[in-house]
Amino acid sequence: MAAPARLAHFVLRTNDIDALSNWYCTVLEAKVVHRNKMIAFATFDEEHHRIAFLDRGFEKGPDPERNGVDHVAFTYESLGDLLGTYVRLRELGILPERTINHGMTTSMYYADPDGNRIELQVENFSDPQEGLEFMNGPVFGENPIGVLFDADEMAERYDAGIPEEELLQQG
Repeated sequence: MAAPARLAHFVLRTNDIDALSNWYCTVLEAKVVHRNKMIAFATFDEEHHRIAFLDRGFEKGPDPERNGVDHVAFTYESLGDLLGTYVRLRELGILPERTINHGMTTSMYYADPDGNRIELQVENFSDPQEGLEFMNGPVFGENPIGVLFDADEMAERYDAGIPEEELLQQG
């Protein structure tokens, strides 16, 4: 079994991204590293993002009727740890609601019994600067959400010896 290596980030739903991001950037001495009409990402250290602000009015977002925490993310040391956790939880009947490769992370989203969401993730780049560069590149600019993947298929491919670098590539 593998425990998360660290808390990665949290995402807040809001009806005023600018006001909320300005407040957090002031309080945490953070900076916005990517912004579009749906979401803004900010960081205060070497991580590509530690907090994000999601417009609750965006047509494909989560519950548009309330502000609050969208999810909290935990980072694992390796894809093997993340997939091992997925298999362990699957055997207990705990399945992710969504599995998605965001480009800078490969992530699995779960809901707790109260409906709060957590993201279990692994970094796709060994250098945090590469993650920032990806976030400010054309692929992320075109699709800041990412691409869905099948967790069972990824676990099978991992067990078959497919290199992590290949499995972590978006798409």
